[in-house]
Order: sequence, then structure tokens, then C-alpha cells
Amino acid sequence: MTDEYDVIVLGGGPVGENVADRAVQGGLTAVIVEGELVGGECSYWACMPSKALLRSPQALRAAQHVGGAAEAVTGDLDVRAVLDRRDSFTSHWQDDGQVAWLESAGIDLVRGHGRLSGERKVAVTLPDGSVRTLTARQAVAISTGSDAAIPPIPGLHEANPWTSREATSAEEIPESLVVIGGGVVAVEMATAYAALGATVTVLARSGLLGSVEPFAADLVAEGLRGLGVDVRTGVATKSVARDADGVTVTTDGGDVRAAEILVATGRTPRSGDIGLETAGLPAGRWIRTDDTLRVPGVDWLYAVGDVNGRVLLTHQGKYQARAAGDVIVARAKGEGVDDERWGRHVATADHAAVPQVVFSEPEVAAAGVTEAAAREAGHRVRAVDVEFSSVAGASLHADGYRGRARMVVDEDRQVLLGVTFVGPDVAELIHAATIAIAGEVPLARLWHAVPSYPTMSEVWLRLLEAYGRQSA
Repeated sequence: MTDEYDVIVLGGGPVGENVADRAVQGGLTAVIVEGELVGGECSYWACMPSKALLRSPQALRAAQHVGGAAEAVTGDLDVRAVLDRRDSFTSHWQDDGQVAWLESAGIDLVRGHGRLSGERKVAVTLPDGSVRTLTARQAVAISTGSDAAIPPIPGLHEANPWTSREATSAEEIPESLVVIGGGVVAVEMATAYAALGATVTVLARSGLLGSVEPFAADLVAEGLRGLGVDVRTGVATKSVARDADGVTVTTDGGDVRAAEILVATGRTPRSGDIGLETAGLPAGRWIRTDDTLRVPGVDWLYAVGDVNGRVLLTHQGKYQARAAGDVIVARAKGEGVDDERWGRHVATADHAAVPQVVFSEPEVAAAGVTEAAAREAGHRVRAVDVEFSSVAGASLHADGYRGRARMVVDEDRQVLLGVTFVGPDVAELIHAATIAIAGEVPLARLWHAVPSYPTMSEVWLRLLEAYGRQSA
């Protein structure tokens, strides 16, 4: 072990791991500073455990909607088995495997809390309380992620609410759960816990899934209610009180009682105690970067992943990490920087081609921008919708399949700006849309991308046909 490296990375989640890995692959030395589990939020309290909780109920519902298979399903969901499977995906909250991967990749690890202490310097408070100072010859990359935001609702903090961490790691399913919020975490955890046997109430003051197409949010609300979830939109939470039997949530529409409460109202950057002031930056805020992920005015400092506030998704953070690691190497070696639009050293997709899946009932898979966002950005667009009932593959996939697809077309350039799919198992369709958007594939060329029959991908042909009819 040494105290001097080419690159120091604060944060050992997937984003920090990728920054360090690209740096090492480029011939630099790198160290990760991590105070919790190597693997980060996604591995232990977000992406992996949440999808494990959702998958078993989803598979059961899928079987129940296919004739022949439905008749074979005679038992109920085994909740304990679902939780055990979830635990296996988190490695029972042990990071031995992740640490072994760091070692195999040639990346050093220092456990402790790291803070910037000067130019290219990081002071690490080790578990025994001592402080070790590391120096970066080239760059420091901040990849500390984000935390769940707790809104200033009277009594909420004192009620010791669940956040996404507790919801994804719980070992018992409460009899009832009230969820404050209407975003992705709120929707997915309401879906999971309703399927696992809890009576769930969702209090969404601003509605559900405000970043997706409105029709998608409406179908998700309908799906949640079909699972027995009490979805209340436009309802403001006034106060929260906990007693020995649970919590009382007072809203402007009456009180809600539940055994447990989950707050899912957004995220806040994990940047409050990492020494940003030594670089002339405000603490506790999103760290602004250019498209090479470098902090303007501080040529040795990068912010990658959630902490920069660009796109709070693990896959986008890892994409940023690949760009950041590669550009750090290029700058260290005095090589040219490919920072033009769609260059290898920039995160252009953050602005134009972000994919996301909400693992709700039904699923929402979207890439690019919504129709409203495209118009707001000044594009002349046309939105084209088709129902999945027109797609033979969807009818085969599930009896009575319901869903909808939309593509948002830039009328001037004849390329796609956004695509949204809603329906059971649409997640695996979205990468084709992401490629079409990122590649700026002309609609005339998309006609030659022939979907296999009979698959759900035939929805692409139906969208193009609908566009053609509108243009006639």
C-alpha cells in the first residue's frame, strides 16, 4: 500500500468502481475510499434487492395470465423464499466478493471516511480513528452517491420512517404500509409490498411518476389499484405521529393508520462532509460538472454518478464513469480529448438518450424525452401512439395483454427523440429504442429494421405504420 496514486476515488459503489477500473485499464494506479460496503447503494439497498423483491410476484402474475399455466398455479407466493432470494442477491450484506474483484482488477481499497483536505489530497478517517492522507498525482473523483431525502413534515423525523434502505432490506413484511411519495421508489415498493401481503396506501401529492408520459402514469395507477393499493394523488401530508401500534399520517384528506411508513420523496447529494470547501465548492449540494465530468475551475476534480445530479440512475452513473475514467487517462498521458458531441470522453447521453425502467405493474420502459419535454425544448414534434393489442406477440405473451407504446418524432430531422412502452415485461424492449435515439436513426431507415414475428417487438412496425397513416 502507498499513500500516492494517480487517481483517488471517493465512493466504492458501481460508479466509483468503474472510474477506478477504467483508470487502471489505462495504465494508471487507483485507490477507492469507502466507509460502508464496497458495491454501494445499488448492490445492497437499491437496484438489486428491490428487483429481487419484485421479480417473484411478477413471475407469478405472468403465469396467472397465460391459459394452461394459470390452471397449474395453485399455491400462494412464498414470502420467506422471496426474502431469502433477495438476501442472496445482496450477498447477505457482505462485500467480500466485491473486495475480491477490486483486488483482481488491481485497485486498492482504503476503508474509512474520506474528505478533500487540499489540492489532490484526501484525508481518510480510518475505522480506528486515525487519519491517513492520500495524494493523487492526476485526479480525485467524487462518487459518493445520494441519500434519501426526508421532507420537513412535522413529526416525520421523530417517527423513524423507512427509506429505500429499510424497504429493500426488511426481514418482515408489515401488516400495513403507508408510502409518502409518487416516484419510482414509491411505486416499486408499493408494488412489491402489496404483492407480499401488506395493505398499502400511497400518498402522492404531485401524482405518480411525474417524469414519464402521463398515460404511463395513469396505467401504473390503475395497476396499483388492481393490486389492492389505495392510491391517493393530490393529497398533502400534514404531520406524522408514531405510537406503540404504528403510525398515524394526517393529510388534508383525513388520517391514515399503518404499521409502518416509507418516505420516498426524492434524493439528496451525499456531499455534506467530504471537504468540498477546500476546493471552493459549497457543501451539501449537487456538484456541477462539464460533460467530461470535471468540475469547472478545478482541473483535478471530477464528480461522477448521483452526486453530480445529472441523472440519478445506476446505469447512467456507470456510463459517466467510463467517460470520466477514460478522459482522466487521456489527460494524464497528454493525449487528445474526444469531447465533441457523442465523443468517447463525454456523457452526451445524459441529455438526449437516457433509458429507464420502472418495475411496476405494468412496467414502464422509456428512453429519451417525453412529448412535453421535447416541445418545451423547442422541437417540432409529433407523438404517435399504438396499443399493444394490435401486436400478435403481445397477445401470445399474455391473455388479455394491455399496454401502450408511444414514439416522439422530431419532424424536422425525422429521428426519434423519445419512446415509451407500458405493459407487462416491456423492459427488454427498451434498448432498441435507446439505440435508435442515441444513433439518431432516420425513420426511413427504421422501416428496414424488420421485427421478428410473432414477438412484442412488432410494436415498432405498428408505430411506423401509424406514423405513415398520420402523414398521408
